Amino acid sequence: MSEPEERRIARTESLFREVNERIAETASHVDGEDAFFVCECADAECTERVTATLDEYEQVRDDGAQFLLVKGHEEAEIERVVEHHRGFNVVRKVKPAVRRLVERLNPRTELA
Repeated sequence: MSEPEERRIARTESLFREVNERIAETASHVDGEDAFFVCECADAECTERVTATLDEYEQVRDDGAQFLLVKGHEEAEIERVVEHHRGFNVVRKVKPAVRRLVERLNPRTELA
């Protein structure tokens, strides 16, 4: 996988993470426990949804290199499944260049 492709993937997944941050924020304001999040995979055209509790979502966000994906949407070359849940997997970036970029693009780091 080329460096430009790795950067594109990191930016796409980070964009989906940004969308999910807004979804989680909205769900917490309406006292929701579950929410429908967008799959944070590398496919910019993916429209699949992930149902997770807000607690599950927060656990994923504890690590700036972790993402919430529909099962089977993983990119083995850059990430590993670290948790299996009902209906979704949590992946962590393992390719160093991709990991650095997604951590840099993490909106929660910017707030700290």
